[in-house]
Amino acid sequence: MICSTLFNLIEDCKSKMKNPELYSKLAKGQSPKFMVVACSDSRVSPSHVLDFQPGEAFMVRNVSALVPTYDKITQTGIGAAIEYAVLHLKVENILVIGHSSCGGIQALMKSTDDGSTSTDFIENWVKIGSQAKAKVKSEHGSLSFPEQCTLCEKEAVSLSLDNLLTYPFVRDAVMKKTLALMGGHYDFVNGAFSIYMDKKWSPQIV
Repeated sequence: MICSTLFNLIEDCKSKMKNPELYSKLAKGQSPKFMVVACSDSRVSPSHVLDFQPGEAFMVRNVSALVPTYDKITQTGIGAAIEYAVLHLKVENILVIGHSSCGGIQALMKSTDDGSTSTDFIENWVKIGSQAKAKVKSEHGSLSFPEQCTLCEKEAVSLSLDNLLTYPFVRDAVMKKTLALMGGHYDFVNGAFSIYMDKKWSPQIV
């Protein structure tokens, strides 16, 4: 069953390789203008949502599209990706995209504050967004759980953008105006996208 599914995916991929000139060019290197930090959720592929073509965006995907603060000891994976994108690829934009019905954000909102965990990795990871959770709980504690989660999805984007500025090379590029940071939120249920810039969200683009 698995082998058959994989074979079908490979055959589908082969049928889509209709631009040999593009891939020949990409074989020589990449020069994307965007770095995109997005959720690992299978329902929200950044390339599908924003129609990125091969070579246009350097992608990092993790649970809830979270960016931790600068830490050379514990966050080397995403730190290496950000460093490579900014210092070597010279991307001009970093886009952090959250999305509706995010399971990671739901796990964050359900997590306890006493430090206890029931998973090996998930709760420790999503607690990167603890400040976003605290803000939502403080300002919107009377709302329903789904409503709080929607707000936290967006607050987590804002927090991740703030955390990006703790990376010296990101902050330096932003100060030099060679790099712009922006956020997005994709409501895949309603097919709507919101943009976060200058500390405010745009109206939804449907």
